[in-house]
Amino acid sequence: MRALLVVNPQATSTTAAGRDVLTKALASELKLDVLQTRYRGHAAEATASAVADGVELVVALGGDGTVNEVVNGLLAAQTGTGSGPPRPDPDATAMLAVVPGGSANVFARALEMPRDPVEATGHVLSALAARRRRLVGLGHADDRWFTFNAGMGWDAEVVAAVERARAQGHEASPGRYALTAIRQYLAQLHRPPSMTVQIPGAAPLGGVRLAFVSNTDPWTYLSGRAVRTNPRSSFGSGLGLFALTGLSPRTIAATLRQMLAADGDPHGKHVVRHDAVPQVRITSDRPLALQLDGDHLGERTDVEFLSVPGALRVVV
Repeated sequence: MRALLVVNPQATSTTAAGRDVLTKALASELKLDVLQTRYRGHAAEATASAVADGVELVVALGGDGTVNEVVNGLLAAQTGTGSGPPRPDPDATAMLAVVPGGSANVFARALEMPRDPVEATGHVLSALAARRRRLVGLGHADDRWFTFNAGMGWDAEVVAAVERARAQGHEASPGRYALTAIRQYLAQLHRPPSMTVQIPGAAPLGGVRLAFVSNTDPWTYLSGRAVRTNPRSSFGSGLGLFALTGLSPRTIAATLRQMLAADGDPHGKHVVRHDAVPQVRITSDRPLALQLDGDHLGERTDVEFLSVPGALRVVV
């Protein structure tokens, strides 16, 4: 089988020696090419080119950002036509395999992949030998695919601020995320956004201050602890919507405790939740930051999020 291994050399939980071991293990069973990413978007470009050249499997070794780029490269030629949602044919493109190498690895954990990269590599090879495949649903927004979450407003502003700090050479540590989240929260209190959320079959909901869209559960991880907004979300169920209509310290503190609880079932006066929805549209009275899978895409005033079932074949 022809395969491409896409390696993020900056991945936080692997070393150069460890990556060499994984590469040799995969090359023993596959006709393997290896790409080490050098810039943002490199993984997507290389994956799209490899798929066009007939590669049958792409293995992503890195964090969720690397996985997101690979997924977008895999489906680059399958964006649909007209005004309807994209309808990719999973049999018409290469398969995906994931070896977690980042800090959170949300997508890999949702697939129940081993967290250790060496164990995950062995799992991938075993799955290939046994022909274990899984069709995974994805989210789509702003002409991009996302695998596990998206958001507008506060969380996306945090992502944007951390990306700016990383560009200046600072580490994207949990402490930096926490401090940045506090700073952005204070900014949101000073000038709260006003969003309107629309889902099929329901009246538009105005006065929304924060909105998350999830494609699986958990929504993300905080220092290894699951953050859960829509515990019934899964890759095959449609999108989950989580929104807040208030940002008072009391509301945020209570909601955050619920999101970090073992059952992760947030609720309350200012909490709005919907599960298994095919579509979410969010509009804003001013441009707000947008993030998909932790990747800041700039500012938007109108974004439509779509659930696309069975979009991708994943080796599990």
